[in-house]
Formats: sequence, structure tokens, C-alpha cells
Amino acid sequence: MRLHAIIIGKEAKAPLHYVNSVQAVAGKGLEGDRYFYGTGTFNKPQLNQAVREVSILPYETLAECNQRLKSDLDFLDLRRNLIIENFDYEVLKDNTFTIDEATFKIVRTCPPCRYLSRLLDEDMMRGLKHIGGYRAVIVRSGTIRVGDTIELH
Repeated sequence: MRLHAIIIGKEAKAPLHYVNSVQAVAGKGLEGDRYFYGTGTFNKPQLNQAVREVSILPYETLAECNQRLKSDLDFLDLRRNLIIENFDYEVLKDNTFTIDEATFKIVRTCPPCRYLSRLLDEDMMRGLKHIGGYRAVIVRSGTIRVGDTIELH
């Protein structure tokens, strides 16, 4: 497994952008991202913020989503933070894993939501059904970089 892309954005609803590296901060998220600053769309008191630190999307999801919707979306449109090539949930699901200096743990799935459908004017509930990715927490802070390999901790 390899980190293909890192995607962040400072404000809710604003366009996201790619970065080559980022500081992953335990208990906060990715430095420079809206959830790190507590300004994400789902940063609301009634929602569990412990699952908002990082979102992960398998690389292969984009092609499947575009096929389902007959669209030409980019990873930026799917609004997930880390895009991982050859992602293997079965290997990672009950373990901590490292990406360069940082350690992560998957805490739940990241199903599609109506918010994303409204934002893109696409049926993302259908496009990402059962393939919406995962949410993870940062167990140990550190810098991560595009191209890093994912290792079991």
C-alpha cells in the first residue's frame, strides 16, 4: 500500500487542494485542513469529533464511482484526505499502521452523504455506496508524504 495523494482544505465547502506533505497531529487531524481547525461542515457539537481527524479513500474508488455515475470526478471532488493505492482494509482494520512518521487507526467507515451530493450535483449516495472510504484517528503525530508506504505498526 502506498500514499498516492494528500488532500486538504482550510474551510468548509471551499475547494480542496493537493499537498505533497502534511503534519498529522494526534487528536486534531491534518494541519491545514478544515477539521484540524474545527471548521469542517460536520464540526458540530452533536457529532462525534473523534472520527473527524482523517478520512481515507482507496485509490480504486474513484474509477468505480465515475463508472457508476458516468462522470469525470477527481479525487478532490470526493473530499477525502488520504488516497491510498492498493488499500487492503482486511489487513488494516484491527491494527494501527504507519505512514512515514505518523501512526493511524481506522475507527469506522465513511459512507457518502447528501451534503456531497448537493455540493457536486451528483448522486453520490449511489456513486459511493459501500465504497465511501474510512475514517481514522491519528495515534502518533508526524509528517506524512505522498509516495510513503503504509506499514503495520
